[in-house]
Amino acid sequence: MKVIGNLEQVEEYIRTFQLEAIFPEKLKEHLHLYAFKQGEFICTQGQTAEYIYILVDGKIKIYTTTAEGKTLILSFKTPLEMVGDVEYIRDTDILNTVEAITDVMMIGVHKRHLKQYVSDYAPFLQFLLDIITKKFYIKSSSMRFNLFYPVEVRLASYLLSVSFDKEDPLYDTERNKINLKDTANLIGTSYRHLNRVIQQFCQDGLIERKKGFIVVKNRDGLTNLAGKSIYEEGLGE
Repeated sequence: MKVIGNLEQVEEYIRTFQLEAIFPEKLKEHLHLYAFKQGEFICTQGQTAEYIYILVDGKIKIYTTTAEGKTLILSFKTPLEMVGDVEYIRDTDILNTVEAITDVMMIGVHKRHLKQYVSDYAPFLQFLLDIITKKFYIKSSSMRFNLFYPVEVRLASYLLSVSFDKEDPLYDTERNKINLKDTANLIGTSYRHLNRVIQQFCQDGLIERKKGFIVVKNRDGLTNLAGKSIYEEGLGE
């Protein structure tokens, strides 16, 4: 993680996402830009929550780890998204681990500054409410998606979330690999059933299987099968 002490760049992101009204002037001087490399952790489950971050560039993965060491991916997020909002409201430790799956840029602010300047500042509180309610809406939509759609559609949707378009300058085949256990956990199916669907996708030329991973070969074909990816949501969409 790298702190970028460039207020002009912070203000540029604020203008891009039309966030000028949610931050009072006294708080803006405490906003900083944080750069995370692919694979870095923004926050880790169980740690003390000290900052709120606003995702303004890149993609992140949110997952939880059980006491038995099993990992369950909860969602993927793109801009505009907030990390640490629930922990700030409830004053709790970090609930889930958040990892950068591309290079990521975040606007960050320490919670002591939030409590000092926006604890009763209506525009910021409304922004926070909008984000949290959308998270509940997305969670509800995801649950319905897992209940009502076949595994083929769920798998295609998941693959769209974790793969990268070849036109993306950050694209490479190594990062386009998918862990099968994570996939089965997220889309709510058995590893055995997932394998059957994967075999069919391979026959159809959509993916290629390599030593416990799968690599997306035909993104357009997956898009035709799944439509919009339910597992990847951002406020800017």
